[in-house]
Amino acid sequence: MVIAGLSKTYELKDDSIESIRHVSFEVERGGFLSILGPSGCGKSTFLMILAGIVPASSGIVKIDSTPVIVPRRETSLVFQVPALFPWRSVLGNVLFPIEIFKGDLKRHHDKALALLDMTGLADFKDRLPEQLSGGMAQRVSLCRALITDPELLLMDEPFSALDALTRDEMTLELQHIWEKFRKTVVFVTHSIREAVFLSDRVIVFSPRPAVIGCDLRIDLPRPRKLEIQETAEFNRYCAEIRASIGVRSG
Repeated sequence: MVIAGLSKTYELKDDSIESIRHVSFEVERGGFLSILGPSGCGKSTFLMILAGIVPASSGIVKIDSTPVIVPRRETSLVFQVPALFPWRSVLGNVLFPIEIFKGDLKRHHDKALALLDMTGLADFKDRLPEQLSGGMAQRVSLCRALITDPELLLMDEPFSALDALTRDEMTLELQHIWEKFRKTVVFVTHSIREAVFLSDRVIVFSPRPAVIGCDLRIDLPRPRKLEIQETAEFNRYCAEIRASIGVRSG
């Protein structure tokens, strides 16, 4: 994926808000990229432009040389909140994109069950969302995003509402899923440690209007265990990113 000169300005009645200014970089196929930055700097807007949901004011996003100007079937999006349909079962929620695309439900049924089994939810396939914990609901959301076998997985702070222990568990789960399927992932987060743990590369946006303040490759062995967060090398990456954002420790 190529992002070239991407800018976004929201035109208001009596004013305008410049959200993103001339952002350019490439995203490697099958890589895991995290985007960090202060609140309100345009991270979610940037993700919506990559998804083809929000139009850019200028610049271009290309995937396989094709401009992204509308949503693509080959792109899936995972939000902060799972956004499950409360009247549909877990299995029904996972299969919903197949219904929307008028796909073969029977052919995808076993695939949906396999995804639920991989994420530890096979026994909950007939449950309703209200019967799930927050972490379980986000797992369903992730299975739903994967059921269409997307090339690109966009994730907008998917673990921000979870408690610390569940967040660690989901981080390990996402790493496992990424290693299994090798989707291209663009992951928006406010957590420096989460970004370093998961990513091959971390890009830091400046305060609005967003420009690239730091572009850092994360060279840590995979698969990663939570204990790696106690190492000097891991914390060196965190310190470099923290300094680029201007966040003081202590």
